[in-house]
Amino acid sequence: MFRFTKAILPFCILWTLAACQTISLEEEDIAPEKPNGNLVVSISQLEQTPFSSITRSDQADFCNRLNFAIYNPDGSRVKQTNQLLNEAGFGTAAFQLDEGTYQLVVVAHSSDGNPTMTDPSKIRFTNAQGFTDTFLYNDTITIGAEPKTRSLTLHRITALCRFVIEGDIPANVSKMRFYYTGGSGAFNAATGLGSVNSKQDLKFDVTSGQREFDLYTFLHNQEGTIHLKVTALDASGNEILLREFDVSLTQNTITRYFGDFFGGGDFKTSMIDINLNTDWDSEIKITF
Repeated sequence: MFRFTKAILPFCILWTLAACQTISLEEEDIAPEKPNGNLVVSISQLEQTPFSSITRSDQADFCNRLNFAIYNPDGSRVKQTNQLLNEAGFGTAAFQLDEGTYQLVVVAHSSDGNPTMTDPSKIRFTNAQGFTDTFLYNDTITIGAEPKTRSLTLHRITALCRFVIEGDIPANVSKMRFYYTGGSGAFNAATGLGSVNSKQDLKFDVTSGQREFDLYTFLHNQEGTIHLKVTALDASGNEILLREFDVSLTQNTITRYFGDFFGGGDFKTSMIDINLNTDWDSEIKITF
């Protein structure tokens, strides 16, 4: 029996190796690099906040996903590592690279999935994943004979429309739908600006009493305007009320758009430069 087991052991190993070779990884689930390599990068700051000072619970407010990608000068992707908040080593990634010059891109966000990062000029999120606060690092890096480490500061590239409903919400309203154009669900890593014309479409459940709705987008310039259609829906998805708005936004700025949605009314605009925290440059308040 011992001889038989010993004889079939090499066959089992070969079969196992062959089976492993047939497994393919989806782009959104690329296995992380081993914790060694000739390039090690670590996040030191998100916008103006030191990464090391952010607690685990606070990190969820900033980002719960990190995506590290390496590209050749022609834009072809060489490596990618995706990380989730609760994984060990969150915020640090290592790569083994040949000598040469590369583009290093790091994205921090809280979407329900990883963005498509095949093309660094069109890093894309989808409606199904959702659009969230997003931070970016992009730079060229040259790998030589000696290992290299780099400490990274990521900057916010999103603009936020915070839509706030004042007044009474009818009892038959179950969901609020926000459909907006003029922004982008994808961005160019080299500029941090929107790179496609997107139709962003989000629905929120209001049965829990939610009145504030955060709508993120990537603008095509530092400032831009989205055309926003807001629809109140009943439990069967039937339209109760539709209103349309044109909202001016600025990158790294909260535009707070508020008023009695179901009671109507004129629009009033005011700008308040405030320091909500160290993260956003300012907040703009617009009354409707």
